[in-house]
Amino acid sequence: MYCTRKVNDDYTWVGADGRRLAMFEGVFDVPNGISFNSYLLRDEKTVLFDTSDAAVRRTFRENLLHALEGRSLDYVVVHHMEPDHTAELEELVLRFPEVQIYCSAMAKTMMTQFFGPGFQERIHVVKEGDTLCTGRHTLRFIAAPMVHWPEVLMTYDETDRLLLTADAFGCFGALNGRLFADEVDFDRDYLDEARRYYTNIVGKYGSQVQAVLKKAAELDIAMLLPLHGFVWRKELGYLLHKYDLWSRYEPEERGVLIAYASVYGNTENAANILACRLSERGVRVQMFDTSVTPTSYILSAAFRYSHLVFAATTYNAGVFITMEELLHDIAAHDLQNRRVVLLENGSWAPASGKGMQKILQPLKGWQQMEDTFTIRSALREDQTMQLERLAATLAADVQAAAPAEEKPEGQHRYVCKVCGYVYEGDSLPEDYKCPLCGAGAEYFKQES
Repeated sequence: MYCTRKVNDDYTWVGADGRRLAMFEGVFDVPNGISFNSYLLRDEKTVLFDTSDAAVRRTFRENLLHALEGRSLDYVVVHHMEPDHTAELEELVLRFPEVQIYCSAMAKTMMTQFFGPGFQERIHVVKEGDTLCTGRHTLRFIAAPMVHWPEVLMTYDETDRLLLTADAFGCFGALNGRLFADEVDFDRDYLDEARRYYTNIVGKYGSQVQAVLKKAAELDIAMLLPLHGFVWRKELGYLLHKYDLWSRYEPEERGVLIAYASVYGNTENAANILACRLSERGVRVQMFDTSVTPTSYILSAAFRYSHLVFAATTYNAGVFITMEELLHDIAAHDLQNRRVVLLENGSWAPASGKGMQKILQPLKGWQQMEDTFTIRSALREDQTMQLERLAATLAADVQAAAPAEEKPEGQHRYVCKVCGYVYEGDSLPEDYKCPLCGAGAEYFKQES
């Protein structure tokens, strides 16, 4: 049996959903599964773009053979050598002995490391700008090093204006029969998982992502075809804008992330009080218990928000282990330009504050707003006013970061739902087009 979907007349999705993996890459939990995308081009020549993970190999094989409809496979393009996209490569070489493989020079080296030397005679090394003609289609290869491995390629189909993006523009979550992002409410149901995917897998490589975005800006792109998650055929500017923000380490939202590590609840109590005082002042707050929530979710939120609060008890003269793990992960992903508040707790020698400072100190553009707030065992009654003052200072800083713009009387703001561009005027013309992403007037929402 098979489960394929047409991308367009010549391209077919032949990938598979994986729902039985407890952890992706051994570290990221995927409670809603994950898709392993593979695409087949049927032209005068047939081209398979990447294979699949071993966990879904049977479904992948059935889908591929069905989509080929008895034809042989002429080419395989390997965009990325991670085994979740190449596990079936050896099987394809055995099944289609004439198949030719196109990849980068570094991918060729990795192929030998994974599979031994038997592939060498059929490998064609390509570099930036090289092309492959398959009949009606011309494929142009684009180097995308460190997004997120050094050997990564992307492919631009000059005929159909498709960009096959390797691990960029992906998302956690099974497709569940849908293929295109416009078939779901992406902003409501998948944006958090797209952010978690980006921040944890690609987030360290912001400058490299910026380089790829500059290359993409020079292309006329009709669709984005990633190796995980949905194909984008509409509102591409929405996702490209998110990637631009994330890769420049700009927060999506002015608000406060509070992550706390508490043993007996006293540190948690202080964090809760701070959250209450911030919420009373109209500040958006999201809280996480580092002992309960996996680090990947908190890292994602740290990319999302402008201000971060870390509250941790002292443990073995250092930082409590789950907070220490989180902060090391944030540092490893090179998150930049955040304003931070630290709370420490310790019954006889509070030391977690200095430990947290040491981990975060090397990060570019980080600023600790106040001296570390210290609790000894439990928050004292006379410290509540200090916490109140801290909340006021933090709230003022959050709200000052995005001051309300004055506008002439009678004018309104119309915000593009695709890319965030703001049009100001008495009314939005019916034929108006967004100057950034080209979205029509129907994609604008009046704010005031």
